Amino acid sequence: MYRLTVAIAAFLLGCTVVNAQTLPVPPEIQDAYTKGTRTLSGKPGKNYWQNHGRYNISVSMAPPSNVITGTEQITYFNNSPDALKQLNIKLIVNVHRAGSRGRAGNPMAGVIVDDLQINGVKTAWDNAADTTTNQMVDLAKPLMPHDSLKMNIQWHYQLSKTQGRDGVIDSTTFFLAYFYPRVSVYDDYRGWDTQPHLGSLEFYNDFNDYTLNVTVPKNYIVWATGTLRNPNQVLQPRAAKLLTESMTGDSTIHIATPQDLANKTVTAQNATNTWTWTAANISDMTVGVSDHYDWDAASVVVDDKNHRRASVQAAFPDASEDFHHSVQFSRYALGWFSHNWPGVPYPFVKSTAFQGFADMEYPMMVNDSHEKALDFAELVQDHEQAHTYFPFYMGINESRYPFMDEGWATTLEYLIGITEKGQKGADDFYKQFRVTRWARGPHTKEQAIITPAPDVTFGAGNNFYGKPSLSYLALKDMLGDDLFKKALHTYMNNWNGKHPIPWDYFNSMKTGSGKDLDWFFTNWFYTPSYIDLAIDKATKTGNGYAIDIKNIGGFAVPFDVVVTYADGTTERFHQTPIVWEKDQKQISVTVKATKDVKSLTLDGGIFMDANEKDNTWTAQ
Repeated sequence: MYRLTVAIAAFLLGCTVVNAQTLPVPPEIQDAYTKGTRTLSGKPGKNYWQNHGRYNISVSMAPPSNVITGTEQITYFNNSPDALKQLNIKLIVNVHRAGSRGRAGNPMAGVIVDDLQINGVKTAWDNAADTTTNQMVDLAKPLMPHDSLKMNIQWHYQLSKTQGRDGVIDSTTFFLAYFYPRVSVYDDYRGWDTQPHLGSLEFYNDFNDYTLNVTVPKNYIVWATGTLRNPNQVLQPRAAKLLTESMTGDSTIHIATPQDLANKTVTAQNATNTWTWTAANISDMTVGVSDHYDWDAASVVVDDKNHRRASVQAAFPDASEDFHHSVQFSRYALGWFSHNWPGVPYPFVKSTAFQGFADMEYPMMVNDSHEKALDFAELVQDHEQAHTYFPFYMGINESRYPFMDEGWATTLEYLIGITEKGQKGADDFYKQFRVTRWARGPHTKEQAIITPAPDVTFGAGNNFYGKPSLSYLALKDMLGDDLFKKALHTYMNNWNGKHPIPWDYFNSMKTGSGKDLDWFFTNWFYTPSYIDLAIDKATKTGNGYAIDIKNIGGFAVPFDVVVTYADGTTERFHQTPIVWEKDQKQISVTVKATKDVKSLTLDGGIFMDANEKDNTWTAQ
């Protein structure tokens, strides 16, 4: 018996069991099925909708001043069946005002809205409101279904000087993330997303269309999400030519070197330059700015059918040895992810790795810290590039269900690592960074993976990264690569450009595989389990052994039975998680033995056992 935590117990008590064979479903998800916005097959329902915005943003800055000024026009489309009397505005950088992760807050760091107009009418805004990252704005009249409104906002703020997901990297290098006021997600099962961002949780955004104008002094280069629309206006001819050449070849091209920067031969020599970027149907925009970062670029074929290439770029201080490899790291990652796992062509035109402090992903950009060890630098970059698919190809609510993206990025990081480091090297990395601390740690306070992130009070990193990743790898082991990929593509095709939730994943994987996986998902996502197997006894049979195994930890994991013979040779018998389908507490497994047996051992590999002392039976 496992004692459920208060949070998960309350969650399960509020769920409706549709029938004896289905997973528990929370009331709001059951309502979505009833309303026809989601389905038990995993597909969006015939009544599915999501709202959308068109953002035209202009920002300007003049380093070393960390003041960012901006204007934006938002056209917001209400595709919901509801009349919206208010809009919830997200101001994510206000996390710096409140303080986060043990840091003191800076009252001046938050966004100051200088003017807000909705449909041409000046609208009240409270800059002193202690709402950190959310502020609800009343509308003069409701925004009716299938109608739109226009917002005009002028704002400014001080870019954070702390080392984090956004801020001042050095006196003349800035990274802007979450830097503009935005309308938060209004969805079909919870309504407005009002989850505050206190520095640890992540994000949930609509898919919007963007035009972004960034004005900086001459000799400052700008890197951003999207397509640069005016390279010939902001770059000198040679730099513009090199950028164009980089988009058709595999070799790294040095668009801006320290010598180029010293000679001031990169950007147009106007007093200021305005760089214009566009991106469609994407969940966010980010910006990097520097007057002394190197600029490397190349490209990689990500779609063989259409011979489509994606641009791969990097921006970094020349002294950072790891970032001199960044473009080729990214080329390999994007090509491998596109052709292998998840086996979906990289969906964007570009990816840029910018050296900052965060080890954080954004659409078409990663903000990675400098690493002395090249293998670890590659691991980090693989992980952040893997986020392309989860949460950007799939519009996941990371702030509520981070296991839906972090777990997948961790899994893809491991799978690509096998090709980079070999099986043993990848296994060792995965165990060292994703499993060991959890496996060897205390398990009395485990919380089920399905627990919403704000309610996770113990082992959040394990719940978001390692445990869900192990569940995905266990399912891959059980279904086999071909069927697992078929099911995964069913899920991704269903929810590309939309907002999936865990039950959409569960249902899509069941439909795509044609298998009843409720027992598996219940075991891995709804129980506060861990990994701990034990051999209870082994009985000699006619041509082998029947092994009785207890599942003390509870998770339905794959494992090998390693038979060690009296002559010192060994033989392995792999067991997929299907052995646990009927009973997740104890099973009996039969293996053949061709010679005299010395011992039998359970070996989980990356599915590390909490107590290996009871994993071996020795012949008397």
